[in-house]
Amino acid sequence: MSERENILARVKEALTVAAPLPGSHHGAHAEPASLPTQEDHRRVLPLVGESFEERVALFAKNSDELRSDFKLLIDQSELVAALNKLRAAEGWTRVASHKGSLTDAACQALGLPVLLTDAGFDKTELEKCPVGISECDALVAQTGSVLVTSRSAGGRALSVLPPHHVVLARRGQLVPGLPEAFALVKQKYGADYPSMISFITGPSRTGDIERILVLGAHGPKKLTILCF
Repeated sequence: MSERENILARVKEALTVAAPLPGSHHGAHAEPASLPTQEDHRRVLPLVGESFEERVALFAKNSDELRSDFKLLIDQSELVAALNKLRAAEGWTRVASHKGSLTDAACQALGLPVLLTDAGFDKTELEKCPVGISECDALVAQTGSVLVTSRSAGGRALSVLPPHHVVLARRGQLVPGLPEAFALVKQKYGADYPSMISFITGPSRTGDIERILVLGAHGPKKLTILCF
């Protein structure tokens, strides 16, 4: 018998054995394991303080470890100054963005050509934009994550294709953990949920190439979060 025939015979034999029903791996009459509760999640995630300042400190710490750049600003004028500083440092010639109260003001202040992703757009042109500027639904202190949806962040591609993703957020969107983040989403959209909900935890990365961390392998290699 060849090696190929041996493998196929073993596969055929394995297919004759019925797989156990979910929850019955530890005995025929075992009860299915209960789903983890919010309290279970809190035990394995970092503790978050009660105050806003403690949430900011934890989010900043996680952002630093994730290699994203987080800035807490005082007002919209500081936000504009931070964006103009990034534009000068990186030589932005145009930006990709979407319609929104924060993004509209930011794009107007930058004074650069803007590719909007709210309606039809050319994905090739989006890839050529050096930066994508979007709003978000929440910032999660426990994990340093940004919660975006297809409605709050200009669709599915804006936060993925440009090499630098800049997130604009308000202080009220910085929440302790995932339950509070989903509560904000529910409060905003009710039962009419967006078609996509995603958590962005640092810039795109992979460690599969000879166990060397590479940023930007499957998306933006730089993530900047500006909150005021």
